[in-house]
Amino acid sequence: MEERLIRVGITQGDMNGVGYEVILKTFAEEMMTDICTPVIYGSLKALQYYRDTLTDITEPVIPNVIARAEEAEEGRVNLINCVAADCPIAPGESTAEGGMAAFASLEAAVADLKRGVIDTLVTAPINKHNIQHDGFHFPGHTEYLEACFGENGVYRSLMILTSDRLRVALVTGHVPLASVASHLTPEAITDKLILFNTSLKEDFGIVRPRIAVLSLNPHAGDAGLLGEEEETVIRPAMAEAKKKGVLSFGPYASDGFFGSSTFQLFDGVLAMYHDQGLAPFKALVMDEGVNFTAGLPIVRTSPDHGTAYDIAGRNRASEASFRQAIYASIDIYRNREAYRQATLHPLRKEFVDKVGKDNVKLDLTQEVEESEL
Repeated sequence: MEERLIRVGITQGDMNGVGYEVILKTFAEEMMTDICTPVIYGSLKALQYYRDTLTDITEPVIPNVIARAEEAEEGRVNLINCVAADCPIAPGESTAEGGMAAFASLEAAVADLKRGVIDTLVTAPINKHNIQHDGFHFPGHTEYLEACFGENGVYRSLMILTSDRLRVALVTGHVPLASVASHLTPEAITDKLILFNTSLKEDFGIVRPRIAVLSLNPHAGDAGLLGEEEETVIRPAMAEAKKKGVLSFGPYASDGFFGSSTFQLFDGVLAMYHDQGLAPFKALVMDEGVNFTAGLPIVRTSPDHGTAYDIAGRNRASEASFRQAIYASIDIYRNREAYRQATLHPLRKEFVDKVGKDNVKLDLTQEVEESEL
């Protein structure tokens, strides 16, 4: 039986931002529906409105409106209408209605992700303020999805910004700068290093990842003159992660680390706080960057930009990052499946009888050092 294409669920985000513009520009390329089956959760009215603003697209997207994700057709851009038809469209404005529509789209997509009728999730940007209400009281998508797919603390999320040239993960995400130091503990950093290492292997196919760790203080603390967190918090965390098989290096002062292109020597970079990691990432690879939520049992990506109200509805938004988010979701989904298949039936350790006597019994449950084999 022929396998179906990966079904990618797409949320509309804030309908007054650039979400629909980047979605429509991405799928105006016919080859995109050759590699996946898109299912947009949103508003037919809004899609048609923004489609009319894209005057330079010769083959505009004609959506296949469906009631359920199971009805999605390959080779088509499918849309599930989950936003009220009378929801007002106000490009460039933050409105309560826009926030509620964004949540309705996200809620519907998450429900289908839980049912297994879509394979991955790609989210268009939301406004973190107007989406807040009784059903959504989170700093962003990452925390909401962690709450949706967490099981008694089993799943913990990790924000990774990724491109072909650079991968950056964060110890602290949406945390005020004044509170960062209080959130940095050896346990927290160790946990993030383990999560990052696991994701690099399972989601990106890197057999033995090398992770660079950034310092908190200028000049990596300058031997205690500019701060002690490097010696009292970060290095102990790295030492503990090493016991778990994580190869980490540093801590490096972030200015010289990025300025000298040292990041090119590593498979991933762990930053202590949001802007420390995202500012250089966006300066280096803004158009090709993707936000990936690692550590969860589902695959979720998004473009690395926001709603961009200032250019909404003006046919000026670049779809490059959104297109890369689609590619990344497909690649990560396939990498996870390949890793699962490769580790499904691991070989047990072989023990060698060095004594040479037939009556020597070998305990196959006992761990031994490689040097003893």
